[in-house]
Formats: sequence, structure tokens, C-alpha cells
Amino acid sequence: MVAAVRVHKHGGPEVLQLDDIEVPAPGQGQIKIKQHASGVNFIDCYFRMGMYPSPVGMPFVAGNEGAGEVTAVGPDVTDFKVGDRVAYVAPLGGYAAERLLPANRAVKLPDNITYEQAAGMMLKGMTVQYLVNRTFKVGKGTICLIHAAAGGVGLIACQWANHLGATVIGTVGSKEKAEIAKKNGAHHVINYREEDFVAKVKDITSGKLCDVVYDGIGKTTFPASLDCLRPLGYFVSFGSASGQIDAFNINILQQKGSLFATRPTLNTYTAKREDLLMTANDLFKVVGSGAVKIPINQKYPLKEAAKAHRDLESRGTTGSSILVP
Repeated sequence: MVAAVRVHKHGGPEVLQLDDIEVPAPGQGQIKIKQHASGVNFIDCYFRMGMYPSPVGMPFVAGNEGAGEVTAVGPDVTDFKVGDRVAYVAPLGGYAAERLLPANRAVKLPDNITYEQAAGMMLKGMTVQYLVNRTFKVGKGTICLIHAAAGGVGLIACQWANHLGATVIGTVGSKEKAEIAKKNGAHHVINYREEDFVAKVKDITSGKLCDVVYDGIGKTTFPASLDCLRPLGYFVSFGSASGQIDAFNINILQQKGSLFATRPTLNTYTAKREDLLMTANDLFKVVGSGAVKIPINQKYPLKEAAKAHRDLESRGTTGSSILVP
């Protein structure tokens, strides 16, 4: 029996329950791993609340991201062996001391990436990889607006976009977060609690506006984000920290300058094994080079998963949060 945090009913952070569970031997195409760290992300809150349905029914072990050591391999698994260091973004089961994992969703960790780094960056870092390289190709001269610039995705996105040559504008909710965003690649920072971010973007860009807006907040930043875009600009909505964006009249995109709007997900961008490996290896390369650092600013024991969710949802966290068994 091993410790795991399970959801028996949908609700607030209090429904996260520490249980002892049995983890069987790996089946066809599976590996078993001893986890060293698990990532904490807003998507975990969405599953907990029932915003996203659990693919395995109830109860379920929360968590979609982690890193650990392979302790057993199932039939027909050829890419991994016992002792391999691996990391993953995969179906539910991350908040546990041990877990089974589809082998085709795991990637080998390079020696220069720690388990804790990996647990804090696989979902967030691979999300940034596709956002700045594939959804919209950021490069020299790009002007981008990154909402929640001091958050887990935000800090990685600011660094990576800066590394690619972009002018990075970030929004944050406090002076402390503004300092953190500036130290992590944001050239300009807007405190949305004290300033009108649309007016500030117009001022910073001398009226040129942005090529792309990366928005993981959702309801409270829409449709104002569209007013930050130049004609033919890209609105990229990849999260809903403040709630889902309601259905809108698509003609608004035409009225505001023939804008593009997309709602991408990591699952789609890494559905093929070769795309998963390319995305992960690109992340490992940029982190290994030192161009992008992974700030693990909150670390909790597994039994404090509810506190981790409360802190995340209160917007009291910066960078990445992890659980350690």
C-alpha cells in the first residue's frame, strides 16, 4: 500500500483525501514508477471541481504531471528499463508515491534535469514550448502580452519569449509579482489591479499593440485582451484560471481587426509520440542551456495537497508548485 491523494466527490480543496492504495504490477504497455515529485497545476483543480470529467470515474487519484524512477515494466515495453529516470504529463494519478503510467506518455530525463525540476515544468514547460514555437511562432521583433506573468506558465513563457527575441509585456496582480516577472524576462510589467492593462499596452507599444496575447486567465481578461492586439493578431487562450470565457459573437474578431483566436491544449500538440519527444527534448534543451530556469517556489508534502490547491486558487503562488511523497 502507498499514499495517494484521491477525489471521492467533486468540490473545493477539502475533498482531496489522503488514502492508502494498492498499485498493481504494470500491464501491457505500462511502466510502474516510484515518484520523487508531482506537479500542481490549475488543471488539477478543474478535475477536482468536476469542470473536466474524470476519465476513470470516481474515486480518482489527482494530478497529471510528475517525475520518478522506473521500478517495473509491463509486457511489450521496450523503451524503458528498471532504474530509468522519467517524467510525464499523463492521465490522472500524479498525486501518489507510486503509480502506473502508459509507457508511451513517459520521457527519459536527462542527467542535468532534477526530478523536482521535471515535476515543476513538464506540463507548464511543454505548454510554453508549443505556445511560442507552434501556436504562434515568436521571434525577433515579436511583441507579446503574457497574462499572469508571475505564475507557473507565465514565468517560463516570459523567459522563453525573451530568449527568442520578443518584447515581453506581462500582467501581474501585485508589486511583488511584478518584481518576479521582471527578473524572469518581462521587459514591461502591468499591475492589472492598479492599471488599465489595455491602456498601458497601447502606451508601451506607442499604439502598435501586440502580435500575440497568451491568456491563461480566461473570463476576467476577455474581451479586453482583444483590444491589445494589432490587426491580424493572435489571441491564444490556453487556460481558465478565473473561469471559462463565455460564448461570444465571432464577428467581434472581424470588428477588432480580423483577429485569430484559438484554444489549444497540450494533449493535441503531443498526441503523437514523436511530437511528445520533440516537445520534451526542446524543453530539456532550453532549460539545460540555462536560458530558461524553472523556479520551484512552493513545495508541499503529499498530505498537504489541499493547501497547495488553496494557495494556487488564491493566486498566492508564483512559479511552480510541487508535492513530494
